Amino acid sequence: MKLIEELWTSLIESLGALGSVVRFLLRLLAASPRALLRPDLIAKQIYNSGALSLVIIMLSGLFVGMVLGLQGFELLQRFGSEEALGTAATIGLVKELGPVVTALLFAGRAGTALASELGLMRATDQLSAMEMMAVDPIRRVVVPRFLGGVIAMPLLAAIFSVIGIYGAQLVGVQLMGVDAGSFWSQMRASVGLSDINEGIVKSCIFGVACSLIAVYEGYYATPTAEGVGRATTRTVVTSAVVILFFDYLITAAFL
Repeated sequence: MKLIEELWTSLIESLGALGSVVRFLLRLLAASPRALLRPDLIAKQIYNSGALSLVIIMLSGLFVGMVLGLQGFELLQRFGSEEALGTAATIGLVKELGPVVTALLFAGRAGTALASELGLMRATDQLSAMEMMAVDPIRRVVVPRFLGGVIAMPLLAAIFSVIGIYGAQLVGVQLMGVDAGSFWSQMRASVGLSDINEGIVKSCIFGVACSLIAVYEGYYATPTAEGVGRATTRTVVTSAVVILFFDYLITAAFL
């Protein structure tokens, strides 16, 4: 009986937290049109979330592509289809690895930065000071960071996929001896618009989810050093679970 009560309590708390996140998202969407009147703030956050994450995204994309080239060549060689390496690597990167790995890296780099920044602003009463001066912190501080993350995420995923394809080509063609013409021609013939659209949809949804979780955890963080640390940790853990959950749902929907 006690176990059932604990499960019921946990369910109620989870539903309450979900409702709080949804209400927060609606507040962000309502304040977004006015925040768009300050494109300089959004551009700065795109730089902070996107440009400052380029190094880790590009390096990770290169090595993921190289590993995919090695594993794909070894697998396709068993069936005598080494020339299809370009198709296999591109579909794997564009549809799955590009959006998912980029979102996980984005949550670990940009998401934690957003959560800790807002958490420190909460702990040092900067957000409360804005409210006392009749400045809406949601519109002035939170929304530009949210929109910056949403815009940066698909761009980073595209860069990751492009660099990954180059890494797969580098290993497959230069090291394993796959014909370069077959690599690129089969890739162009087999990869369709629907594959690219799936990757775009995933990266956009992941960008909204990661940015929303980061700004929510930071904005409502307990105003202590320990509270900011917990908010940062929750940002990474929750983002990872949500990314993988939505990845399954979107993949199933496209199939």
